[in-house]
Formats: sequence, C-alpha cells, structure tokens
Amino acid sequence: MEKIPFIAITMGDPAGIGPEIIAKILDTGEVFPFCRPVIVGDAGVMKKIIAELNLSLSVRALSSLSEADPGPGRADVIDLRNVNPEKHAWGRPSVPSGKAVVEYVRRAVDLAMRGEVSALTTAPINKEMMNAAGHNYSGHTELLAELTGAKHFGMMFVGGGLRLILATIHHAMKDVPRLITKDRILTTLRLAHRALAYCGIDKPRIGVAALNPHAGEGGLFGSEEWDHILPAVLEARAEGIDASDPLPADTLFYRARNNQFDIVVAMYHDQGLGPLKMLAFGNAVNVTVGLPIIRTSVDHGTAFDIAGKGCADPASLLAAVKLAARMSGHRNDDQKEAA
Repeated sequence: MEKIPFIAITMGDPAGIGPEIIAKILDTGEVFPFCRPVIVGDAGVMKKIIAELNLSLSVRALSSLSEADPGPGRADVIDLRNVNPEKHAWGRPSVPSGKAVVEYVRRAVDLAMRGEVSALTTAPINKEMMNAAGHNYSGHTELLAELTGAKHFGMMFVGGGLRLILATIHHAMKDVPRLITKDRILTTLRLAHRALAYCGIDKPRIGVAALNPHAGEGGLFGSEEWDHILPAVLEARAEGIDASDPLPADTLFYRARNNQFDIVVAMYHDQGLGPLKMLAFGNAVNVTVGLPIIRTSVDHGTAFDIAGKGCADPASLLAAVKLAARMSGHRNDDQKEAA
C-alpha cells in the first residue's frame, strides 16, 4: 500500500488566523486519514496559539522534512524561526510578518518542486505587508508562478457544488474589457481542461461566461463575445476541449450548479466569486492551476479582527487540505499511466 502523501501547510501571516485554523484541523485529526500534514512556519507561534486554545497538541520543531512524523496529537513544524516572540501580537500586521510569509512559501515550494511533499496548502497572507517588505506581488498566485517558473497560470475555486476559473483576476473593472482577448480566454480554457484531470475528470464540460449582459444581445450591449470569446472557444474546440458558446452569466451558474457543466470560466473576479461565495462562503477552496506543483488555499483572508480570539472557522482550510490530497492522488495516477 502506498504511503499517505505529505502535504506542506504554510502558516500564513503570523498575526492572522492562519496558526489558529491550522491548529484546529490538526487537533480534530480529520486530515490524517488523507495526508501527513507538515507546517512550514514558526514553531513558537504555533505553541502560543495551541496553549491559548488549550488544545492537546504537542509541537515538534523540525529543521527538515526528513525528521517529520506527523500524526494525531502532534504538530510537526519546519521551523524557520523568523518571528520575534517579544513583538508578536495577534491582529497586528507588520513588515516582518510580510517578510516571513514569503519565506514560508519559498520553503514549501522548494519541498514540492523536489517531490518531497505531494502538494502545498497555504494559510492566508496580508498582501500589503508582503509588498511593504519588498516583495512586489499582488498575491500568493503571482509569487508561486515566479517561484515555479510557470508562464500560464490561473485561479480555480471549488465549493458549493461549483468549480470556476477566472479569466482575469485582480484588476479594476475599468480595465477588464481590454484584457478580454482571444489569447487570454484560450489560455484559460486550456488551464481549465488540464486542471480537471487532477480532479478525476478527463473530459470536462466547460461553461463559458459572457462578459456583457445577455451575452451582448447580438452586439447591442458590447462586442467582446463575438470579437474575442467565441473565437477562443472555436479554437479550443478544435483542440478537443468541450467549451460552450459564451453564455449569459445570470443563468450559467445555475446551470453549472445543476450539473450541466463541470467548470465555469468567469470573465472577472466578482462575476465568479459572487455566486460561489453565496453558496460556499467559509468553506470554498482556491486552487492555483498551471503550476508544476499542486497548491490549494483557503478562500478567506487573515481576519486580523478575530485573530487570537479562538473563534476562527477552519472549514475552508480543512477542505483545502483534503482537496490537495485528492488532487495529488489523481496526479500520481496520471504519472503512472504516462510511465
């Protein structure tokens, strides 16, 4: 029988809810049938939150993955020791924390790229502090792409009976129409098709959202559908990708939720995440697609306002770790078939 996969969990911002939700999912033991979780972060911070929550977990500070032996009642931490315990305070973002989170991600990516862990799951970070520390990325996704050398990547979300991928991510609404190009949509369709193979779906049905109301109403409300989205769809179909014509977004998500599509391509951030978070707020999962490694994440932020108060909900992190384990299993199956 094959070994249960190692999953690296980055601690996220030391002042946020990341340490708390990690401690909670380890304390329940729900992840252990699926994976062997190893935290990449700061052992001192993990000891602090575990003591404050009065959890029955022992923390083991490790210098390398070779020392790890995760299991019920234990929190194994690859300890980077980059948090000053005297200055650490819940709910107080800082530049040192912004520096620390990048170091956690770098170590976890290195483990994944070397094949020492099967996937990584990330707790939330504060983008403002990361940039203030001199790391100029708009989020985890762009940092991960640079570290892995990925040229084409995207954000897929899973939850509430939906899967969706974003054609554009963090952009002002005024900039979205000019970013809706044939090449961008075609790349997103290819990413969606490839990503679902890691979810065990070999021939996914992709629903493509229109940008404009009523899919442009024959050009009355905009021409992006005819000029850019449909040409990309036609080229994707020629490659064997099952993609729909651009469909009005106000009905597409209903159809996808009722199993007419396996994934939706949304044209912009809130078009996709509005419906998904209505259905799965707090327990959806963010997946970075197009990387040479598997990465999942929570669908929420650092929640500094409740950090250290013991009331953070770990549901999204638990779902993210379980999905990472499932995806790594499908990926291993694909690699065996290829061999």
